[in-house]
Amino acid sequence: MRTTRKLRNIGILAHVDAGKTTVTERILYVTGTTYKRGEVHHGTTVTDFDPQERERGITISAAAVSCDWRGCRVNLIDTPGHVDFAGEVERALRVLDGAVAVFDAVAGVEPQSESVWRRADRHGVPRLAFVNKLDRAGADLDRAVESIRTRLGVVPLAVQLPIGREDGFTGVVDLVRMRALTWDDGLREGPVPAELSDEAVRRRRLLAETVASLHPLALEEYADRPELSERTLVTALRELTLSREAVVVLCGSAYRNRGIEPLLDAVVAYLPGPADLPAVRGEWRGERRERPADPAAPFAALAFKVSTGTGGRLTFLRVYSGTLEKGASVYDAVAGRTERVGRILHVQADRYDELDRAGAGDIVAVAGLKAARAGATLCAPAEPLVLEPPDAAEPVVSVAVEARRRTDAGRLAGALARLVEEEPSLVVRTDAETGQTLLSGMGELQLEVAVERVRRVHGLEVAVGRPRVTYRETVGRGVSGVLYRHVKQDGGAGQYAVVTIDVAPLESGFAFGSAVTGGRVPREYVAAVEAGCRDALAEGPLGHEVTGLRVTLTDGATHPKDSSEPAFRTAGRLALREALRRCAMVLLEPMSEVTVTTPDDAVGPVLGDLAARRGRVTGSAGASGSTVLTAVVPLAELFGYATGLRGRTRGRAGFTTRPAGYAPATG
Repeated sequence: MRTTRKLRNIGILAHVDAGKTTVTERILYVTGTTYKRGEVHHGTTVTDFDPQERERGITISAAAVSCDWRGCRVNLIDTPGHVDFAGEVERALRVLDGAVAVFDAVAGVEPQSESVWRRADRHGVPRLAFVNKLDRAGADLDRAVESIRTRLGVVPLAVQLPIGREDGFTGVVDLVRMRALTWDDGLREGPVPAELSDEAVRRRRLLAETVASLHPLALEEYADRPELSERTLVTALRELTLSREAVVVLCGSAYRNRGIEPLLDAVVAYLPGPADLPAVRGEWRGERRERPADPAAPFAALAFKVSTGTGGRLTFLRVYSGTLEKGASVYDAVAGRTERVGRILHVQADRYDELDRAGAGDIVAVAGLKAARAGATLCAPAEPLVLEPPDAAEPVVSVAVEARRRTDAGRLAGALARLVEEEPSLVVRTDAETGQTLLSGMGELQLEVAVERVRRVHGLEVAVGRPRVTYRETVGRGVSGVLYRHVKQDGGAGQYAVVTIDVAPLESGFAFGSAVTGGRVPREYVAAVEAGCRDALAEGPLGHEVTGLRVTLTDGATHPKDSSEPAFRTAGRLALREALRRCAMVLLEPMSEVTVTTPDDAVGPVLGDLAARRGRVTGSAGASGSTVLTAVVPLAELFGYATGLRGRTRGRAGFTTRPAGYAPATG
């Protein structure tokens, strides 16, 4: 095992088609991990190994690979760029120490780029930026860097200057070392070209000024002489990256294999290893506990992915502390059970090599765990703790699925259960009114991919109903003084609970409070009333989950013998149901922010179609002969939008979506 200082756990993050997977493939090629360059358009990539990924040309599942560079082991996760698979990104970010955000040199920061950047902010993940596709027509590093500054609100520190433009892009000037790096058949290093010398000096001085304004030690050196040494600059860039006060920006063309070596150098130089980060924190029975990134500490790991394939059920782990050995028993602190690790596997996309042990900082897969799910904490049985799991996104789109043959109903149920185990952002439930089996997820594409997987992997013929969205309802106008008496006597102990509640609108979520005085309702019964009210939120008068309300318990009454917590929970549930029937309820529908990039001559038809879909345009900007439109559209109106947009623009327009919360239904 390597020391934790010689490990880098990084992710590749980006918008769809920014070149994430190509960057990953070139990293594997440059480091000698693979001997042939994989191409997305040829379906020969290492990380996009699933047949659907190769057919669609997109990343669907986060894939883990590793390579060696400058004496460091780099564990790398290639994440999806499509918003429908944001759950994969969320789980990856939870276990990463750093990331490389890839941006298109023509488009700059795109909607999903911004979305994954914000997710990384929430997890406190230090990042580098790589501006890709500098060989494309219209590529502009300065414009891309400015979009990073304005759209992401960070200080970009460009450490390279391109040599050549668009199709003539041949290399970069390293502004830290003031050397030229060019690529022909391979990497060559030499002096800065004479025609770029003045510009390189100017940009080096600007870089030094910006770094000095952010870093105290760099400022001391800069005050003595108006420049920074290479050593000081590297140290300052690393510390600014770790503190997330700034982001180092590199550039290149992954497709043409230009810029990958300096990107790897930057990963090793600027991004953190496990030892550079604070000890991971967990909890056990209300007590806060920490685990350092030390192979000798008690074992603790987070399961972030479950996969079932030809190799059986595999659980992917990030080991935070301690050492895991083959055959060891581990405690699942979430499920409360002990399991035995059969095998430990080093993961290389869809290939695995067996290991005897894994230590702090490692990302591995283990076989033999029967029940551990994504988000579970595995730890030493004698030193239990629970680590914070990744956030689970709320599904907003549903389809009805059923087996075409009745005899396959049981097999379909098992296939869907396995699907949900592997992708926690999917939810399977049975509609109480229709009896239909509903598969819910983050978007139409995710559901399409999931159903196709059931067909291919499990050999089932599945009928799919039209996707339907998940509505909510909220309180438009509240009520006061709703009295409910729950009195039941059927022999033996009875049930007695009297409650009076007020219901008022709330901007979001649910809040409960008590204004009862004089002990008319004991504290434990107040908690039972709250639990009953939460039960009632599952279905409101309009038939949907209720949100956006505040309930206040204002009065109540008890019986010395017949009152109990179950009685007050029932009273709370039925009181809120009665109150909601008296309220003015508002139906809410999920909204999506849609960003459409269309040629200028097709703006009119695109705007007309958005208006027909009840869309509200929120922004418009020109970019290189095209127009970027932003609109908020009801999710229910977006089914089939891709086909309609292609027809209206002759296939020249593209769009992306991301969830935009709920709003009152207007149609």
